[in-house]
Amino acid sequence: MADDGSVKRPEKGISLRAFVPNAVTALALCVGLSSVRFAYFENWVLAAAAIVLAGILDGLDGRIARLLNAQSRFGAELDSLSDVIAFGVAPALVMFLWSTQYMPQFGWVLALTMVVGCALRLARFNASIDDEDQPHKSAGFLTGIPAPVGAGLAMLPLYLWVITDLEIFRHYGVVAPWIVLIAFLMMSNTATFSWSSLRLRKNIRLEAIAVIALLGVALINAPWIMLTAISVAYLICIPFSIRGYSKVKRQRAAELSAASDGES
Repeated sequence: MADDGSVKRPEKGISLRAFVPNAVTALALCVGLSSVRFAYFENWVLAAAAIVLAGILDGLDGRIARLLNAQSRFGAELDSLSDVIAFGVAPALVMFLWSTQYMPQFGWVLALTMVVGCALRLARFNASIDDEDQPHKSAGFLTGIPAPVGAGLAMLPLYLWVITDLEIFRHYGVVAPWIVLIAFLMMSNTATFSWSSLRLRKNIRLEAIAVIALLGVALINAPWIMLTAISVAYLICIPFSIRGYSKVKRQRAAELSAASDGES
């Protein structure tokens, strides 16, 4: 109630603090979808670069929102819609125009698995966003490959094609199964590393800063080689993240068993 006895209406729209991260999310959406335009004109380098840039912007919006204390349900929904388009629809269309359209049958269907995998992953995330019991999240892991990472990994054959100019990497016999694999990993229950699960010891933090700076310079000077290396490194890390989460599960089970024994 207001001081004059009237009912106070809830504020409409979004706050000024929430404007900045939501604007970055919308920018990521537009940049990601612009990749389809570049692909239509067969500018494959810019098409891939647009999706990579959209992934960088997507990584910034959440951090900006936390920095400004501007998290909102509106922002979460906008982020999910942006992710489906920028990292599901856009890479599927790019890879279809680049490769799978030449497949005699099912080229379009297999390209669409990227959209389905991304949409199902984000639907599962939204459905459990308010759940208190999220084993992966509480242990510092993610469930499945994040949408921006999945989009980047799906284009690994394109990176290799740009580097080597070998048509084998563009062949639908290579590209189609790869897209299906990445789509499956996106919607799977596979535990993957998140930033919160990474810990740096105090005695190597300066070295880590230097390594990150050098990687940034290398990414600018040799982007496709570095994107390939980052993609391969991420894939190599997946078995270690699965093993790490299994270790956490065993530790939790042992703690629960010890607690129940202590109560009895």
